[in-house]
Amino acid sequence: MVQSSLFKDIKPVRFYRSDGGREPVREWLRKLPRADRKIIGRDVLTLQLGWPLARKLENGLWEVRSRLNSGMARIIFTVKGDNILLLHGFVKKSRKTPKRDLRLARQRMEKL
Repeated sequence: MVQSSLFKDIKPVRFYRSDGGREPVREWLRKLPRADRKIIGRDVLTLQLGWPLARKLENGLWEVRSRLNSGMARIIFTVKGDNILLLHGFVKKSRKTPKRDLRLARQRMEKL
């Protein structure tokens, strides 16, 4: 099988998994309407191809933003080797990332 050069450079995406085996970002995504999941999925794919949607939050943490009808979805992630690790996802109404959401993503990153 010949691999397309487009797909060769895609960074794999992994979901953070808790000690108990839960994947909170995947669970959050499943609760969203299908149309919102498609928007977020497209933005994560764009992230995998390059990072143009990513914004650095602090050392080791970035976020990808998705514009939904209900507000702005945020997924906070980190990069480990060649993998993009999705740590925390939420929909927010205000401009600033809530401290508790950032703290939760930081705690998850530290467990890796």
